[in-house]
Amino acid sequence: MRTLVTSMHRWTWLLCWGILLGYGATAATWAAEPLKPGKVTLKSAGPITFGPEDVLFIGDPKAATIYAVRTGEKEPAPAVPIQIEQLDTALAGLLGVPSADVQINDIAVSPITNRVYLSVSRGKGADAIPVIVIAGPQGKLSLFSLESEVPHAKVELSKPVTDAKRRSESITSMKYLKGTLYVSGLSNEEFASTLRAIPYPFAGQGAAAGIQIFHGAHGKFETASPVRTFATVEINGKDEILAAYTCTPLVRIPVEQLKDGAKVKGTTVAELGNRNRPLDIVPYTKGGKAYALMANSARGVMKVSLENIDKVEAIVTKINGTAGLKYDTLAELKGVEQLAKLGEAHVVMLVRGDKGLALQTIELP
Repeated sequence: MRTLVTSMHRWTWLLCWGILLGYGATAATWAAEPLKPGKVTLKSAGPITFGPEDVLFIGDPKAATIYAVRTGEKEPAPAVPIQIEQLDTALAGLLGVPSADVQINDIAVSPITNRVYLSVSRGKGADAIPVIVIAGPQGKLSLFSLESEVPHAKVELSKPVTDAKRRSESITSMKYLKGTLYVSGLSNEEFASTLRAIPYPFAGQGAAAGIQIFHGAHGKFETASPVRTFATVEINGKDEILAAYTCTPLVRIPVEQLKDGAKVKGTTVAELGNRNRPLDIVPYTKGGKAYALMANSARGVMKVSLENIDKVEAIVTKINGTAGLKYDTLAELKGVEQLAKLGEAHVVMLVRGDKGLALQTIELP
């Protein structure tokens, strides 16, 4: 009898343990918010970037929220260079506003179809309406509807900057890498400059780390200025953020240090000139060597060599002029405001010229 009772207890314990294990696995699955059909209501259209499969991440700085949206991109298509002149005029016609009321905030290329997605504001100021527009390889523009039952999920950022004048800086740049969405911007923490590491599928707010850098042009450590744009790069087999700030320090930040509540000190590896705002940055490899192409507000487009970046001595003293990583200014590229890789050999550029805005494609230099 005792043997039977003991056996029953053993089977009961095993059954309960199995249920717990099963529940744990189910709970872990449930914790990652699935993409559910529904309407996406943006308050603003900010940075965008593609993630796994056909997922587009849309940053909404005004709401301090990021949406993961399925685009429905299914059939692979080759990377075809795209050229659209007078893009702002074409967008104005599509959106029914004057071209002066069209603002393009970011561009991203679908890794499946190589179509270009545009984050656009229709109108100006508080009344601007956020929209996402798709540009096909033949230059045809179409609206990506967020009104229909589009599969999506969202994550709301913890402790975003509360100053209304700086709310647009709650999200300044985003990149997806190996299951994690990295997001730069301002928070209301002691170190206002913040880098977030948010696992995808969204299972919470992820980690938010305060970032400190040495700004050579200013000759001091800083924690209040946000990363303006960044890229993910691999250095000595480890993933890092290559972050660009206004005036224009270039900084290495290992992603493994982005723990929640951490205060991370970046390594300044270049000073690329003050009185300048970096606009976009794209890393690439050509001829077996690593580079970053960076668009700037006042200093044109730079081709920055990333060779031996791990051996560059950290900048920790005041710099007059430039220092650190070597670069070339590509004089032939003027008015470039946004960059996005098209395949492995080309880059799509948003260019502002005498005739307005244009999308242009060039071979990576």
